[in-house]
Amino acid sequence: MTTAAGRPARLPTPHQHQHQHQHQHQHRVTATRVLRSEWHKLRSLRSSWITLVSASALVLAIGLVMGATYTSDGGDSDVDPVVLVLYGSVLGTLCTVVLGVLVTAGEYSTGLIRASLTAVPRRLPVLWAKAAVFTVTVFVVMFTTDLLTFVAAQLLLHETDQAASLGDPGVFRAVVGNSVGITLLSVIALGLGALIRSVPGAIGAFIGGVMVLPEILTMLPYDAVQSAVTYFPTQAAGALGSATPLPGEAPVGGALLALCLWAAAALGSAALLLRRRDA
Repeated sequence: MTTAAGRPARLPTPHQHQHQHQHQHQHRVTATRVLRSEWHKLRSLRSSWITLVSASALVLAIGLVMGATYTSDGGDSDVDPVVLVLYGSVLGTLCTVVLGVLVTAGEYSTGLIRASLTAVPRRLPVLWAKAAVFTVTVFVVMFTTDLLTFVAAQLLLHETDQAASLGDPGVFRAVVGNSVGITLLSVIALGLGALIRSVPGAIGAFIGGVMVLPEILTMLPYDAVQSAVTYFPTQAAGALGSATPLPGEAPVGGALLALCLWAAAALGSAALLLRRRDA
């Protein structure tokens, strides 16, 4: 009588080998699957839609109010028509900034980030996927909102000195630029959230470092400082959203480059920390 130990090892059949290969392929981490996972997380959170709807509603409502209450003899004829109509972007940006922080720092506060990094051991694809999904979503929502707001408000302004159309010089570029500015400011907030890993801390850092600090620096009596401040995030975003550049503003190309570099610096710092520090 032979024992089981004496039996020759059974090699897997071609069918079993193919099944194992398919099973491994099904569970392999790919960029597409990470992107799909982050999109599912973003759209399944109630806070995502609340903040995005709030941002859109504020921009649209304030734009309609500005259009309905504007009069040609009110002393605002020198205001840029795009800036006037999209004045609500200031409040809309605050909403998308909060969402950007929640997308990254929110996962650290709930502990969900551990599951994400366990599923994707290389870590960095998680951050890149979050940034990509968030960037596309915010831009699409805000561009649609800005375009709708401008067109609707111009229906109320057509008989005033603020009447303008998308075909006028610089107008469509400014509408797109305003959306790009909001998006990149929000990406900076997302990077700060991943860097600081605290929702209150990241929001405080954005308000203090991105919104308040430049205003303090403008009080310094140095021309070099004044020139540098024009390339800070909020000032660069303002230049992108203006159809007629104001004296002292950064040129559109320079403002866009500066804003992209600020966003890249925030994401790059977060990526460096993500590789060196545990979740």
